[in-house]
Amino acid sequence: MAVLGAAVLVGGGFAAAVLMEDDPKSPAASAPPASPSVPASSSPTDRLTPATGKKMTLDKPTGQKDGISTGWQHSPIGSVSAAVYWWEGYAFLDDQKAAQQLSAMVSPNATGLVDKQVSDVRKLREAVGLPPSGGTTSEVRFTTSVTAVRALSVPAPGIPKGDVVEVWMNYDRYATGPDGAPDKDPRRNELTSVILRWQNGTWKLTNEFDKLSSPPVAYFPDSPYAWQDRWVQVLHG
Repeated sequence: MAVLGAAVLVGGGFAAAVLMEDDPKSPAASAPPASPSVPASSSPTDRLTPATGKKMTLDKPTGQKDGISTGWQHSPIGSVSAAVYWWEGYAFLDDQKAAQQLSAMVSPNATGLVDKQVSDVRKLREAVGLPPSGGTTSEVRFTTSVTAVRALSVPAPGIPKGDVVEVWMNYDRYATGPDGAPDKDPRRNELTSVILRWQNGTWKLTNEFDKLSSPPVAYFPDSPYAWQDRWVQVLHG
């Protein structure tokens, strides 16, 4: 997980105070986007884009536990649904809640991942003028909305095909102020990724296979190259 954003109250209104920090060791930070190749033909399929192509309808969770959605199927859509609902519900500015969520969601094989992400939350809090540990004010509500995904099976040695999946997500994030006013400077078209593995009957976050990451072509809704790279828009079921 790489991208974090926050908004804080400023006087009587609110303004975006956003810190964008990619892990310098992560593929999302170090690897440039893949360069699209020119298609050899101009068939109707080649001209499709994420905006005009078929959308992916996400599965609905069947439960909630420890701050995360649960009940995902052992299927490609199940893995994508788990990733999207995870990211949209992640407490990116509350270290205690994030620790609870991460402890429930992270694979026992993912050495150091929980501590790393909690540390990132605390650094973000300090960057926007908050104490390192604590929650968020009830006067401001944050919403993360994933608009498109690009999911691929990761060829993890010794693990059945399809049981390790990398999900790249394009998302928007905005704040709503105490008076219900919309965010004047929302974050749009942000990018993050997670790798999940099917383990103990559910999808778990892991860092075991980060070196096998496959960086995507840049996402644009009207890009045929994004469609060819398997970017699809998502619908919440």
